[in-house]
Amino acid sequence: MRSFTKFQSTISSLVLGVFLAGTTSLFADAKFDVGKPDFDDILSPDIGAKKSWKPKNWLEMEVKVKVAAVSPKPKDDFVDEVRIRWYVAVKNPAGKGYWLLEKEVTHVNVPIGEEVYASVYLSPNSVKRLSGGERASKSILEMVGGEITVAGKTEYFTSKGKAGWWTSGSLSRTDKVPLLNKDETPFKAAWYDRDAEIKEKR
Repeated sequence: MRSFTKFQSTISSLVLGVFLAGTTSLFADAKFDVGKPDFDDILSPDIGAKKSWKPKNWLEMEVKVKVAAVSPKPKDDFVDEVRIRWYVAVKNPAGKGYWLLEKEVTHVNVPIGEEVYASVYLSPNSVKRLSGGERASKSILEMVGGEITVAGKTEYFTSKGKAGWWTSGSLSRTDKVPLLNKDETPFKAAWYDRDAEIKEKR
């Protein structure tokens, strides 16, 4: 009988431990500010290689994030992860409606109380495919928005309109024109101490 009672006590302790672990994540919270996304054309960087070439234009989409506080408070004042799900509506090159481009990027080692920037890009080839020319044209972008998640809390941002426009059934999802995170571009090493670090895929 004593063995059975001890067994019950052990099971109860395990269940309580699992519950408490769950409530810790359940009640995690964060306060953070998200700016309005900006986008602009930007030339391919000159890395000093002896090549005869003419730099082409990329399109950069960027948003500013500042994590003000996280609960429970990390001892080192850093957030392990900040996840951003990007949505970009571009004009369908066929001339009918819009394509919806998507990209999820996980940022790591993000300092609390400091402004950092996150970005995604359209390559020169993507720009040409969408616009018909090699010069970047912001006119091919209709809207830029997304979802930012910190410690289980999600906030939304959009260049115009109401957040959540990316759920509209009138947008055609496509991966023909990929969005690239900064580490997937020649700008990887540029402005490194200004931008949020990106989690490498393994």
